[in-house]
Amino acid sequence: MTNTQSFHVAVIGAGPRGISVVERTLAGYLALAPDARPALTITVLDPFNPGPGHVWRTGQSRLFLMNTPALFPTVVPAGATAAELAASPTGLSFEQWRIRMTESDAGADLPAADREELAGLTPGAFASRAVYGRYLEWTYARLREAASAAGVRLVHVRAEVLSLARPEPGSGWSVEVAGEGTLAADAVVLALGHLPAALSADQDRLRDAADRHNLRYLPPAVPSDVDLSVLPAGEPVLVRGLGLNFFDIMIQVTSGRGGRFVPSGEPAGRALRYEPSGREPVLVAASRRGTPYRAKARLESYVPRGVKLRYFTEETAAAFREQGILPGFDHDLWPLLHRDAVWAYYSTLARVAADELLTPASAFLDELRAALDLPGPDWDAAKEEVLGRCVPAARRTNLEALAQPLGRRPYRGARELDDAVLAYLEDDAAGSDAGEDNPLKMMIGALNAGRTVLKAIVADGGLAEASWLTELRGWFEPLVEGLASGPPPERIEQLAALVRAGIVHFVGPDPRFDVDEARGVFTGVSPWSGTEYAARTLVEAMMPANRVDRNISPLLGGMLHSGLVRPKVMMAGDGTAVVTPGLDVTLPPYRPVGISGEPQQDLYVLGLQLSSVQWGTAIAAEAGSPGRAGARTLRDAADIADALLASAARGGAGAGSTAGKQPLANAQALPHP
Repeated sequence: MTNTQSFHVAVIGAGPRGISVVERTLAGYLALAPDARPALTITVLDPFNPGPGHVWRTGQSRLFLMNTPALFPTVVPAGATAAELAASPTGLSFEQWRIRMTESDAGADLPAADREELAGLTPGAFASRAVYGRYLEWTYARLREAASAAGVRLVHVRAEVLSLARPEPGSGWSVEVAGEGTLAADAVVLALGHLPAALSADQDRLRDAADRHNLRYLPPAVPSDVDLSVLPAGEPVLVRGLGLNFFDIMIQVTSGRGGRFVPSGEPAGRALRYEPSGREPVLVAASRRGTPYRAKARLESYVPRGVKLRYFTEETAAAFREQGILPGFDHDLWPLLHRDAVWAYYSTLARVAADELLTPASAFLDELRAALDLPGPDWDAAKEEVLGRCVPAARRTNLEALAQPLGRRPYRGARELDDAVLAYLEDDAAGSDAGEDNPLKMMIGALNAGRTVLKAIVADGGLAEASWLTELRGWFEPLVEGLASGPPPERIEQLAALVRAGIVHFVGPDPRFDVDEARGVFTGVSPWSGTEYAARTLVEAMMPANRVDRNISPLLGGMLHSGLVRPKVMMAGDGTAVVTPGLDVTLPPYRPVGISGEPQQDLYVLGLQLSSVQWGTAIAAEAGSPGRAGARTLRDAADIADALLASAARGGAGAGSTAGKQPLANAQALPHP
């Protein structure tokens, strides 16, 4: 007999995380026996198109690239992941979709610019964010078809959610929607993505100075939201941040203004020269390190195929749990991952530069392996002894050099500093081009592989809080992000060309940004170079802070104020309570904990606001990866979907509360892309 009980799910946020929840819910629904399926309505609420959401809008500049290769991202279980989870109604990763769109007439309805870009992509290439948004849009359209065929009502309300409340204990949820009134829902999923945030005290000071002196200050923002046309041609522009947002700015004010990168005929590192249009600003960029993140290597896989973790594995991580040990990062986990990183570097060096070693390569590797295999802390000294005898000093690597590529030394003015950064860029571009034949890129590959294992440990609650605060987040996260979260390799090659053309300069490490009140200008200076740059425009090349305690979203701010949710507090090693960036939540399926300490029933969280219980929440699910590791987002979405369907089977907290309710005026089904 058909289950006629109505159940209404509101998914707030229509970007990739929200769509994954919709997809997993439909997959779980279709896996039920027909007579066990409840009447189900899923309302997706977001001012932006479902699928792309805010960040992946299809109309943004095609110059803005992803920082993962085409073979990596997915919003649905694909490849090996599909065997672990309920069958997907759509089932295509981005790479599978790209192939389908280019190898059949399936892509005939795509815009010409999309078809042209897709035809030129390879698995290891980096797609534009706009075309990835098209994949997300296509996925939602297929989900809508699947929902319709199954009798599930899937609608999109193009509006912002202003507040969320439970009218009375044990009832469903009341969702206030801007311009649309109130929607009743039995369960709610928060997939909020990037939220606006209050400026830091330093940023607020610079914005106030801009108002006083008629300067131009561009605060942290999603890159596609920023009007970069206001950056003045020919004038200096201070840019704080050398991460991914910087490269969006860089390419938009050069290629986006008619400049051209042309082949120089020289090797990688100097492979391009820049022909300016004359409309570029002069970018003066700064970051704590003084250099940009290192570029991704040119590979045919996400992790280099030659990288195989031997020490920091899922099995060794599980051993701590089986012994009842809550490990610390520095004491327990890093020594294992460090061994793998060392092996990746020096085994590659022995393969590609055996003639530079001081002993035969095979003997060196045997000795190195024996040192790495030593238990306890003795391995590190043994490793250093082997390296000292077998590897010339110029070919060794160390963490301090990787964390501080420019060193902690003074530079004799702007020219010497620019030359030092240029040498770094040229070397990094050449290393990326060498791919698996570059020792450093292979070492970074091992760190990246270890990051996946570490993400699973953290998500399973397997790391001590004090270690999370001072070790993982304190020193390792900045190190590994600077090494493994960098831009596509072409962006570093282009930046090097712009430095040689005099379009980009660098402030130096540990920069200080200020305002010269007498001259009425922004200034930027590094204690290591001494050169002060001045400009009437300053751009924050970064996203709004991902901290729930600094968000200025009416929805999340109101939930914090009412006590529906609270930030997670951790205890530092000295017993100090530390308010962390993310929400306090239960173990999966991630119900937020309210001010009373009790979890909220039929309310779930997925995505960036889980940053205090997960590590790397902004990274997409990896196609074909296990659900416990690189595809963790999909497993989390599946856990939420299971909870939703279980609640629907029980009748839900507000069972039947949405039956007969009319859809909001702005609810809509999108046309097929």
